[in-house]
Amino acid sequence: MSSRPTGHRARKRFGQNFLRDPGVISRLVRAIAPSVGQRLLEVGPGQGALTEPLLEAADGRLEVIELDRDLIPGLRVQFFDKPGFVIHEGDALKFDFRELQGDGPPLRVVGNLPYNISTPLILHLLRAGEAISDMHFMLQKEVVERLAAEPGGTDRGRLSVLAQYYCRVEALFTVPPEAFVPQPKVESAIVRLTPARGLKARDEDLMFEVVREAFAQRRKTLRNNLRGRLSAESLQALGIDPGRRPQTLTVEEFVRIADHLQEEPN
Repeated sequence: MSSRPTGHRARKRFGQNFLRDPGVISRLVRAIAPSVGQRLLEVGPGQGALTEPLLEAADGRLEVIELDRDLIPGLRVQFFDKPGFVIHEGDALKFDFRELQGDGPPLRVVGNLPYNISTPLILHLLRAGEAISDMHFMLQKEVVERLAAEPGGTDRGRLSVLAQYYCRVEALFTVPPEAFVPQPKVESAIVRLTPARGLKARDEDLMFEVVREAFAQRRKTLRNNLRGRLSAESLQALGIDPGRRPQTLTVEEFVRIADHLQEEPN
């Protein structure tokens, strides 16, 4: 659908802010660069401002996931003449993306994500593994900064480590509030997440637990936050100063800790 306003009012409970700026939409589609034969999936198409140019770029083939039932009839009418347009009704947080992929090619996931679900949805998608080819999301700018934060940065946290464990993270460009209706109170940004598994922990669930515990109190040191897991002496033996704070660690160092615990759980 074009960027023209419709009668639908954005719902706060769905965190809806509809993208309207044609220049931003065009730039985002160019960044995604869909091509024939790929399987493109848009999360939360809303009023279809991004959907129409994506359909054109993808030669009329696009799947979408939409939770707001009031928006679905309008999408069906707008794209009734596109046999390659498929709507999945439901909550993306509850979707099994591996099952959705089936025997087909991996999914290229795109979306202007509501701020209230962006972090849990990204974590959910990261666990989908090889079912995802890449992701392009419009997010709150501070979330993109957290995703891309390097070790030692003030924005670095649990989300940074997990995203970078699974993906190459690229912050592409920022988007002003004026590009949306209604206008959010914060800036947005576009991020590209491309799965790239250079490292793999022996026990990923254990690693995720270690990361969660390490960042439970980010102002405290590893010695304090991981006290229930391993001793300061064990950290030193791994070449990691127990006096460091969690935001200074690399992904590789978290994998090293988790692999050590997996080998010697006691």
